[in-house]
Amino acid sequence: MPVFNLSTTPLRALNEALHSVPEGSSETAFEVTNPRGSHAVAVGIKGPLCVEVQGSVGYYCAGMNDGGTVTVHGSAGPGVAENMMSGTVTIEGDASQYAGATGRGGLLVIKGNAASRCGISMKGINIVVAGNIGHMSAFMAQSGNLVVLGDAGDALGDSLYEARLFVRGSVKSLGADCIEKEMRPEHLEILADLLAKAGITHVKPEEFKRYGSARKLYNFNIDNADAY
Repeated sequence: MPVFNLSTTPLRALNEALHSVPEGSSETAFEVTNPRGSHAVAVGIKGPLCVEVQGSVGYYCAGMNDGGTVTVHGSAGPGVAENMMSGTVTIEGDASQYAGATGRGGLLVIKGNAASRCGISMKGINIVVAGNIGHMSAFMAQSGNLVVLGDAGDALGDSLYEARLFVRGSVKSLGADCIEKEMRPEHLEILADLLAKAGITHVKPEEFKRYGSARKLYNFNIDNADAY
């Protein structure tokens, strides 16, 4: 397994190595030591690579991930797994703001807390947060699932479309057009699958509430014509 010590090796060398792994190669495991809060660690992975980061990272770690499995044994700065396409990104600690922003697929697991705007404009990504999330999370979320075992801050799901939000704890306030919805059997099944994939076995899907779009922002309302 290649080991990249970022205290002595340039970050560019790590990312170039990850990008140059030939398709079908059996050498797909990498370890990163002494990340020291470096930005853009393991970005742009394309393929089934496995990257273990031993420490905390800065912004945009594992951005644009497409098929890789990235584990950060520490915390992550803003924009972790931003625009992820597929694969799995796991943060053992906390994540800063807009984790999983614009993500189109894959699974992001945050074992600590996530700050504001978690899952903003998500487009198919699945996000599981074992702790709490901050304000304006899932703002304009279009599709995918956001699972929160803890509490959610102000304006959860503001202006969201068809993403599903599952919260086990309390919600400080709901954003525009976001309402609590019925938890049907198919939602319990989706939630159970996501919890299992995230390695969370101590909670039950029945302990969560589901939130989604009231769909009142979809169409022009003649009663509000004077406001335009």
